[in-house]
Amino acid sequence: MRPRFEVAQALEQLGEQVNQLGLNGWQLRTLSAIERCRTAALGGHIDACTDCGSMLLSYNSCRNRHCPKCQGHKREQWMQARRQELLPVPYFHVVFTLPEQLNTLAMHQPKLVYDTLFASAWQTLASFGKQLGVQLGMVAILHTWGQNLSLHPHLHCVVPGGGVREDGSWQPIRADGKFLFHVKALGKMFRAKYVAGLRAAGINDQPLFDALFAKPWVVYAKRPFGGPPQVVEYLGRYTHKIAISNHRLQAVGEGKVRFGYKDYRQQGRKRSMELTQLEFIRRFAQHILPKGFVRIRHYGFLSSTAKGKRLPELRHHLQAPAPAEAAAQSMHRRCPCCKKGKLITLESIDSRGPPAWALGGAKKAVPCAQA
Repeated sequence: MRPRFEVAQALEQLGEQVNQLGLNGWQLRTLSAIERCRTAALGGHIDACTDCGSMLLSYNSCRNRHCPKCQGHKREQWMQARRQELLPVPYFHVVFTLPEQLNTLAMHQPKLVYDTLFASAWQTLASFGKQLGVQLGMVAILHTWGQNLSLHPHLHCVVPGGGVREDGSWQPIRADGKFLFHVKALGKMFRAKYVAGLRAAGINDQPLFDALFAKPWVVYAKRPFGGPPQVVEYLGRYTHKIAISNHRLQAVGEGKVRFGYKDYRQQGRKRSMELTQLEFIRRFAQHILPKGFVRIRHYGFLSSTAKGKRLPELRHHLQAPAPAEAAAQSMHRRCPCCKKGKLITLESIDSRGPPAWALGGAKKAVPCAQA
């Protein structure tokens, strides 16, 4: 079901007030794209179904990775590609979280803070793998938000429970596949690698470093998967998430936005939070990543340069057949009326709107026969 409220509504109601937030040009461009997404401002197209004959008028998407409306199709494409890379081995969900003392630096130098997060997380895992004489693999996904839209940078990582020996064979971390590494040891090394990365980048803030070493850093590691087929489905929850989805919005209007969130300090209890529209958009905008920043990265034997050679070798060693080419599951060009036919574009339209013949008092020029 379509959500009743949207982030775009808050942006539209704010209008020029958004300039009071002091956002940079890239953040403003992103917010503008989200506001115009699937409206006449971006133009559109008239489609016809090859099966039921229905004709529909659709407005174009902004395709921005921060837009609440544009992630479903991208997520499915990414998941289909990852299914081709699965191995019959245990997988682990590992989360590396930055302490709140780094939030100020993250707001002023996000690329530095987030690049260092990726690098130090992989260096930590790679060091543990090296002690065992193997190269590990990792898929890491950056999230910068908490449930209430606060700044909370962390990496969700999926790590196979083993690695590649020098001869190309597979070596599991443990025979039973129920354990990866000690999380306290991971946390200590992660903290040391991260601070070293900041120093190497020219950050010389000793009070900050003292605060970072004042308490332990938390690394979460768990094996949540029922088996390789469930890995990608689990990973899909995190890949193309944005700071907040439209479905979480409960009210937009009268200068305020109310949304639902889970309070993990109270065992995930569901609560509601109300913010002014200006504060809501300010919090939303702080999660807009720098232009061109890569938020999903692959490392080790799962990197783009290694997996083409390594994965066939590992399948041979593990006596696992290559996965069958998956049939496309996307509903991107599927008729929403009959759910069977394919949509064919008859005519594209610009921001001036559709031609007169396509306007029949509703978006559908020819009613859906299945309705």
